[in-house]
Amino acid sequence: MSSEALAQLTVATPSPGAAAGEVRCAGTWTVHALAELEPRLASVPWPGEGEIVIDASGISMLDTSGAWLLHRTIGELAARGCTARMQGLRPEFASLLELIASREIPADVPVARPRGRLERLGRHAWAGAVGSVGYFAFVGESFTALLRSLRHPGRLRWRPILHNVQTAGVAALPITGLLSFLMGIVIAYQGADQLQRFGANIFVADLVGLAMLRELSPLLTAIIIAGRSGSAYTAQIGTMKVTEEIDALRTIGITPQELLVLPKVLALIIVLPLLTVYTDVTGVFGGMVMARFKLDVSFDVFVDRLDEAISLSSYWTGLIKAPVFAMIIALVGCYRGFHVTGSAESVGEQTTMSVVQSIFLVIVTDALFSVVFLWLDL
Repeated sequence: MSSEALAQLTVATPSPGAAAGEVRCAGTWTVHALAELEPRLASVPWPGEGEIVIDASGISMLDTSGAWLLHRTIGELAARGCTARMQGLRPEFASLLELIASREIPADVPVARPRGRLERLGRHAWAGAVGSVGYFAFVGESFTALLRSLRHPGRLRWRPILHNVQTAGVAALPITGLLSFLMGIVIAYQGADQLQRFGANIFVADLVGLAMLRELSPLLTAIIIAGRSGSAYTAQIGTMKVTEEIDALRTIGITPQELLVLPKVLALIIVLPLLTVYTDVTGVFGGMVMARFKLDVSFDVFVDRLDEAISLSSYWTGLIKAPVFAMIIALVGCYRGFHVTGSAESVGEQTTMSVVQSIFLVIVTDALFSVVFLWLDL
């Protein structure tokens, strides 16, 4: 159906003795008719002044596009000095036209000037400071809930804790073990050429052992868990907030921190050290395999040298980082989940921010650990 059949526009110019001109609108004024109506309206020889009567009694259908076109035409006539008077419009169409008029942005609204670099920097810094205060407040609320639960152990929800242990720990064994194994292979392979030049093949055990146990195993495991479990925490809590389940929990007297945050934090504190020990083993085993094929260092010789190269303090300096990393990942993931607004897009944005901030804070904390261990000569 063409736009000619959808809408009609008839213009009756005023006679020399008449007081007003008349425009008769008929048919269906919808988005499909805009392509035909706009040029016809633009070609109308409107008078420079006087009253124009718009007879809309023949309009059988009107949508937002048609109402906007009528409103724009009335505004253009007013700008020319004419007085436009609408008559015969159905009540429901008149309501739509009033809604369009109420949503119009005035032409004299000042346009916001572009922000300078210094202003943008200041706004970002202020937003970061406000976000940091909010995060520390959330951490304080979570630890208050933890102390309250420790005073009353019956408040601890063991079933959610064990469920999170299974999802964040047991289910993560394949991916963490595989990546750690490959990381051990890479470290041994990269060091093999340099060690062969000096005939120091046996020291590949020192390289792989110290690198994996002190730094790479806890850091790599934390990064994997941040991308795997931290993002899941944000998505879960964010979805619950979108569906107003968190408001329902507060209504029935259940603190979200006790039901949603503490089980996740406690579960990660339990499983991340265990996963770190597991990745220590798989990473060293990957280095042993590469040392066997690249440097002709047997497994027995590798293990004997590893026992001499790795002290107990080196092992604990890597393992002690894991609970701290676990708290950072769980708290950031839950905090970002509570900041989701009422849309699916916000869930994705906060999930991305959760992963980025968790990994950033984990790396910063690892650097602080290195400085502290240097001061302590560990």
